[in-house]
Amino acid sequence: MTVDQVSSVADRPRSTTGAGRAGSAERTGPSMTVRRHRAFYMFTSPWIIGFALLTITPMAYALWLSFTTYDGISPNWHYVGLGNYRELMGDSTTWDALGRAGLFALLSVPLSIVAGLALAVLVNRPVRGRGLFRTLLYLPAVVPPVGAGIAFKNLFDQNSGAANGVLTFFGFDAIGWLADPYARYVLVMTVLWAAGNIMIISLAGLQDLPRELHEAARIDGASAWRTFRSITVPLLSPVLLFQTVTGVIASVQTIMPMLLAPLATTGGLTTIPQSNYTYMIHVFSEYFALGRYGYASALLWVLFVLILIATGLIFKFTSGVVFYNVDPEAKK
Repeated sequence: MTVDQVSSVADRPRSTTGAGRAGSAERTGPSMTVRRHRAFYMFTSPWIIGFALLTITPMAYALWLSFTTYDGISPNWHYVGLGNYRELMGDSTTWDALGRAGLFALLSVPLSIVAGLALAVLVNRPVRGRGLFRTLLYLPAVVPPVGAGIAFKNLFDQNSGAANGVLTFFGFDAIGWLADPYARYVLVMTVLWAAGNIMIISLAGLQDLPRELHEAARIDGASAWRTFRSITVPLLSPVLLFQTVTGVIASVQTIMPMLLAPLATTGGLTTIPQSNYTYMIHVFSEYFALGRYGYASALLWVLFVLILIATGLIFKFTSGVVFYNVDPEAKK
């Protein structure tokens, strides 16, 4: 074989292979990782855009307002720096309202969780018509807050309310439910009336529990209460933690029932009882009654920071009592 023949034979496979690889690379296009990232951002882009426009932008605008004296109407405003924050630090009304909001959270969150879990245990039992009971118990949770507030206002009205009608029927004196000091308890009952949300979440957690542990406890002779206390509650601890965190966040921001249900009338004027003048009512008053947008925005940002701190403390102090049912193989 001549040198020219050897050279031509050696060159043919090399040139053919290189062309094939180049053509294959051109046909392949972007890598699988790039396509996955592109698909992820395409599907999440509506949420990302909505979060940026409807959450980040208003929060940034409120943060800017908190450093000004803007009243929402007048174009004349002044930059005061940390003046609004210094004012609220020395405002006794603000701290009293925050204390009432904390007390309301301490009362309503545990009661709501206990009531929702108790209802979930009841409707989880194999009884006839439990689907109907689940629907009826969850129904109050879908009633609009405005309708619920008006309903409770009419129910506990001192002159024409059904609550006082029952008391007078049995010979008791009528009670001013919508005035201090009873207005606080009416507000808690308004929140408990909508415990169906917590019931649904607890019911989903109960139905996800492994049956083998309950069967083993029953074989060992454990009572129903011991099984519930030692098996059901620990396995439901992640669900209970979720309900605690979301309940605290929602309770300190509750405003609609306080504006509608526990209203008292004094001298022809409708006012909110002092026991229900919570932090969000104070913010509402500063925004819309006094037109202090800058000061009210500072109040909201302080509340945001306090909620972050409270959430962190809840996670910290419950880390040893919350048990996650995780497959050990999933960590590898």
